[in-house]
Amino acid sequence: MSGVPPVSRIPFLRKAIAAATAAAVLAGCSSSRTQGPAFTTKGLRPPPAACEVKPSRIGLAEKIRNISESNGCQVPNAWQVQELGSVRFSQDAILNCGMAEPLYGWLEDVVQPTAQRSFGESVVSIDIASSYACRPRNNEWGGKLSEHGFGNAIDIAAFTLESGRKITVEQGWWGSDDERRFLRTVHDRACGDFHTVLGPDSGRAHHDHLHLDLQNRENGSVYCR
Repeated sequence: MSGVPPVSRIPFLRKAIAAATAAAVLAGCSSSRTQGPAFTTKGLRPPPAACEVKPSRIGLAEKIRNISESNGCQVPNAWQVQELGSVRFSQDAILNCGMAEPLYGWLEDVVQPTAQRSFGESVVSIDIASSYACRPRNNEWGGKLSEHGFGNAIDIAAFTLESGRKITVEQGWWGSDDERRFLRTVHDRACGDFHTVLGPDSGRAHHDHLHLDLQNRENGSVYCR
């Protein structure tokens, strides 16, 4: 009789067995998910460490410790940027030194004039969706390392005007005429300043932001969509 649990303990034992079974199933799913590396760096070239213009000369920015992770993520000349020119950032962006100058030029020479033509007012801030992030492209497990892993990319989700009006990529891309015109113009004219420009037309992964990067391609090609 000592080996038989009391009747009062049977519901408890059933619950314990069910919980253990569920934990085992979840562990199995987790282990299959984590087999192999999260991303590959094959064929990728980190950005140059040197830059012509220090971010602190064109905005509110400070040098931070360079990033070098064992899995390939690295920012050889890392900066924490809070604003560039006349445009504030919704959150600090961690970028490599070379990203600051083309981003500053695009904001001042493209975004601001386009905002004036489209809305009759300037942009005072942008919503930063992502800057440095050690992850695969489009968060797809096993893919190539994103340029975010080099601090070589920035994602912009919205532009705020002087009046407080916010133009979001997610809503404005298919929104009013002035919003659509503004967003498509700043997207298209980012090509050249940046080596990769992606927006909602490039697929679901970029439905709510503009992705700008300086991918260091060996052939120097540019990809914009």
